Amino acid sequence: MRPGALLRLALAGTRTDLARVILTALSAALAALAGLAALTVLAIPTPPATDDNGSRWSEQYANQLLVEPGLRGGTAFALLLLVIPVLGLAGQCARLGAPARDRRLAALRLAGATPGQVTLVAMAETGLASLLGTLTGLAVYLAGHRLLHQPDARGRLPLPTDVYPSTVGMAALVLGLPLVAALATALMLRRVATTPFGVVRKVRTRGPWPWPGLLIILGLAAFAAFRPVALWYDRRLVQPPLWLLPALLVGGGLAAMIGVVTGTGWISHTTGRLLHRYARRPAALLGARRLMADPWAGSRTFAALLAALIFGAGAAGFRAYFLATVELDGRTGAGMPSPDDFYLGTMDLVDLAVAVAMTIAAGGLLVALVEGIIARRRAYAALVAAGVPRGTLGRSILWQSLAPAVPAIAIALAVGLLLIRGAFGSPSSGGFSQEICDAGEHLCTDEATRAQYARTEWVPKITVVPDVPVEQLAWLAAGALVAVLVTVGVGVLFLRSSTAVEELRTT
Repeated sequence: MRPGALLRLALAGTRTDLARVILTALSAALAALAGLAALTVLAIPTPPATDDNGSRWSEQYANQLLVEPGLRGGTAFALLLLVIPVLGLAGQCARLGAPARDRRLAALRLAGATPGQVTLVAMAETGLASLLGTLTGLAVYLAGHRLLHQPDARGRLPLPTDVYPSTVGMAALVLGLPLVAALATALMLRRVATTPFGVVRKVRTRGPWPWPGLLIILGLAAFAAFRPVALWYDRRLVQPPLWLLPALLVGGGLAAMIGVVTGTGWISHTTGRLLHRYARRPAALLGARRLMADPWAGSRTFAALLAALIFGAGAAGFRAYFLATVELDGRTGAGMPSPDDFYLGTMDLVDLAVAVAMTIAAGGLLVALVEGIIARRRAYAALVAAGVPRGTLGRSILWQSLAPAVPAIAIALAVGLLLIRGAFGSPSSGGFSQEICDAGEHLCTDEATRAQYARTEWVPKITVVPDVPVEQLAWLAAGALVAVLVTVGVGVLFLRSSTAVEELRTT
């Protein structure tokens, strides 16, 4: 297939296809902006140490998160956190108008296209939309870089508009996101067979197995091994391999996150079976049958929200650990005497990023719910024609959304908190003996007289167990449930137009 023909086929379609391209491009632009902002923070150079600036602070910035080199990593991490729900939103937007696109792809097969060519068309459609979005995001970033470069009266900058990321990093981000989107499209089409007579999806006939729980256990074990591995190398006065400790954190975090997201399929199937067995009302029974018929819909729908909740619970757990460290330092008289806002600045930024991520994930939930209602409009119209009230259908959608969401939210919060507790544990001090000299400096430094005045004293071990951040976890759970309820309420508004009897005659 020639590139020109591939381009024309990728851009063809109806208004729904145009809306899908626009939403996908918008999601890619937001992801590119978040990634470019994180790269900019990491690109801030650290000045050399001088007599006036022994801490190597970047004094040209007004924000302390940019001034201190030690806080930039957390700032960049908070910005990168926003990429995850945005990519989830892009994945949900890519499913808009799926039935019409299936018919268009089947028409291409009928015209003589091979299955590989049809997959290539779908990949080109998603990749081009994402490339348009990343290029737009790059243009907005460059324009904002100039417009926001406004030093204050003291010559300090509110944002790092005096530095740019490396050209290689910017190119990798702008071109890498569309490539990842295209490859993800090919991965999602692996169970789809496009024939001249329609699109056939190979679905699993058996229920999901609880194997994602093994991934969660593996992730928790990797985080729990972080401290013992670091101490093992420290006691032997040997530096661990540069890749080992980051691999434990990154690999364990990814394993736990994948386990929570994919485990939603098993949760959906299990809750569907329990509802189908014990429920007595029609709405609950309809929701149960839908959960059993497509249990993996929960994994697709709640992926971004659950990822944001894991990060949010982890941030809450780290804040509790930090406050416990401050309390320990106050007891022992070392370190920070009080939890100054200066040290909590990055944590506040992470909390803000989690809130924004949950808001973006709610948008993805809404898109997925509306797309599901529209895609099943003939089935809903048939139920209405058979005498099922629309209110019953609305309540069945509520059951279908809340039944897997509640346990999945609880598991995501628990896993996020346990990851941090496993990696950092409880701060402690003491538990060792030390020699104390009760004489003056002259007598204590002299080896001949030091033994007369020296004594050994046992320093008791003090351990401060971090509090469980119940309030923050409750706010995260409430925010997630409100997001689900709001999206269900908005999605049900499309139910009336999608259950008209005329929908039974649509093709």
